[in-house]
Amino acid sequence: QVQLVESGGGLLQAGGSLRLSCTSSGRTFSRSNMGWFRQAPGKEREFVGAIGWSGGVTKYADSVKGRFTISRDNAKNEVYLQMNSLKPEDTAHYYCAADGRLSGPTLTTQPNGYSYWGQGALVTVSS
Repeated sequence: QVQLVESGGGLLQAGGSLRLSCTSSGRTFSRSNMGWFRQAPGKEREFVGAIGWSGGVTKYADSVKGRFTISRDNAKNEVYLQMNSLKPEDTAHYYCAADGRLSGPTLTTQPNGYSYWGQGALVTVSS
């Protein structure tokens, strides 16, 4: 069983930056594609971005492209979401997720493509 724990959420003003971290207990973390999703009140969970198991490939939602960056440190079993130029519409609970496949060849943008989820970290951006 893989446990994911997010940290780094908080309250900040528009235009600011924040970095979320996600720590995995999984022994196969270094071979798992990882994703970030978010869910705002009253809305469905949406894809933010994903990173391949080796860190060499990333994919982002159009709404965050150029502002958010995903990276990982396989030695620490951690994946990060660096968020810059934050907007009020970025306010949401942010979740990291792990693809259950090992060395998956593609990055999925769909929540049902991920097997393990963290508990979420709240990010609130005020105007």
